[in-house]
Amino acid sequence: MSPVLAGVLQLLALMVALALAYRPLGDYMAGVYSSPKHLRVEKWIYRAIGANPATEMRWPAYLRGVLGFSLVSVLFLYLLQRIQGSLPGSLGFSSIDPDQAFNTAASFVSNTNWQSYYGEQAMGHVVQTGGLAVQNFLSAAVGMAVAVALVRGFARSRTGELGNFWADMVRGTIRILLPIALVGAVLLVACGAIQNFAGIHPVGQFMGGSQQWNGGAVASQEAIKELGTNGGGYFNANSAHPFENPNGLSNLLEIFLILLIPLSLTRTFGRMVGSVKQGYAILATMVTIWIVFTALMMWTEFHHGGTAFDIAGGATEGKETRFGIGASSIFSVATTLTSTGAVNSFLSSYTGFGGGIAMLGMQLGEIAPGGVGSGLYGILVMAVIAVFLAGLMVGRTPEYLGKKIGTKQIKFAACYILITPALVLCFTGVAMAMNTPANSMTNSGAHGFSEILYAYTSGANNNGSAFAGLNADTQWFNTSIGIAMLLGRFLPMVFVLALAGSLAEQKPVPMTAGTLRTDKPLFSGLLVGTIMIVAGLTYFPALALGPLAEGLAS
Repeated sequence: MSPVLAGVLQLLALMVALALAYRPLGDYMAGVYSSPKHLRVEKWIYRAIGANPATEMRWPAYLRGVLGFSLVSVLFLYLLQRIQGSLPGSLGFSSIDPDQAFNTAASFVSNTNWQSYYGEQAMGHVVQTGGLAVQNFLSAAVGMAVAVALVRGFARSRTGELGNFWADMVRGTIRILLPIALVGAVLLVACGAIQNFAGIHPVGQFMGGSQQWNGGAVASQEAIKELGTNGGGYFNANSAHPFENPNGLSNLLEIFLILLIPLSLTRTFGRMVGSVKQGYAILATMVTIWIVFTALMMWTEFHHGGTAFDIAGGATEGKETRFGIGASSIFSVATTLTSTGAVNSFLSSYTGFGGGIAMLGMQLGEIAPGGVGSGLYGILVMAVIAVFLAGLMVGRTPEYLGKKIGTKQIKFAACYILITPALVLCFTGVAMAMNTPANSMTNSGAHGFSEILYAYTSGANNNGSAFAGLNADTQWFNTSIGIAMLLGRFLPMVFVLALAGSLAEQKPVPMTAGTLRTDKPLFSGLLVGTIMIVAGLTYFPALALGPLAEGLAS
């Protein structure tokens, strides 16, 4: 079987599996967030944290819950790392330095999982399982809660209430993430991933030096790492490490887990607003972009010109030889179009255009299908922009799901889409103007610029993958990327929740003959065009200096 055919068949198998899970999971999640009942374990949690799950919140109160909980999470994870050297199960590792502890705490709480450390050489069992793995669940649940709050803003009328943050977060963790992650962990163990609390094992000499292997609760962290679109690896090699990703079956399972909830949330959205066709329109937009990006990535990596590439059958450098170019390409697109950041290959070794495709996937806002929760609310904000543009073209007041999109709503949406590009481009510009960050680059020229641009794109968009070749474990990068991750995660949430509150206060507008049908293929096409135009106009100059220049020169 040819490598190209193998890649295509894996893509088709993945699509079939996702299609089979789409409806039952989407309907189940809609039921979870709409049910008036609380499980016994949930009641215990509410009692422990002093929350009343029956209390409805307006958007400022909902936002205070999100920010307050996340602040406490950052402080807890920071302190846990700082005292690691005194904890049992530390495997002899010392406490983490302040700048790296801040970066890691900001990273995992913001669902970014950017790592400027070697996991198997820095973090013991307590920090890995009691800190990082816990935040993999909680940060994902926070993103889902914010997405559900925005959906309620569209679904409700004449009220500013968006639900209860504490109930939404607890339900997302207990009823959705935990059960699926448990099944995923068992399947990964069956595939060969390790799951233990063993220490460090010397395995003899290798190329003149000693080699050691760590044990750890890898399968359980790997499952939620992918399911929650987190991406932080137990080991530095991430999903290219055989302990995390043992074979082709586990590789396909991990891609499935990455895409499962973000895609299924479109069904949840359709059910909660009372029209599954609206969910299908959003799904069609996501899938169209995902398939096009995957096809482009496979094409540029299989057929990029050059004698060496022709002899090797494609751009094989940096690819995972166990899986091949096709599976590596599918994995890289899935992780950069979501907020996962996990990698099973070396992105810096991709062709110039291939690295640009991965970078552009994040710069779209990671909405195809995007992160758990963040993908849905991101694309719904873009849908608001799309209906606004359609209204300008036909001279009508724009409407979406029976809600008028006025000045207030457009201001919230505009602020949302401007925050992340401003963070990426400003931090990149400052870093390139300074001597110290530039000295961290392994490469010069266009590829070196891509290393810096990719780092801040990944941080501000809460992706967490690295272009590699950049020494990011410095005070400048740990601090600046940490700030970019926090601002890129929580500032957009402010405007999402404000938008949700303004929509929930409106009364529904009846549909007329002049209303744009947002459940039709025409709207999906308009939404795809809006997403690509906004991203293109924003990032094209920067991309032209980096991956485009490198691709055209090769």
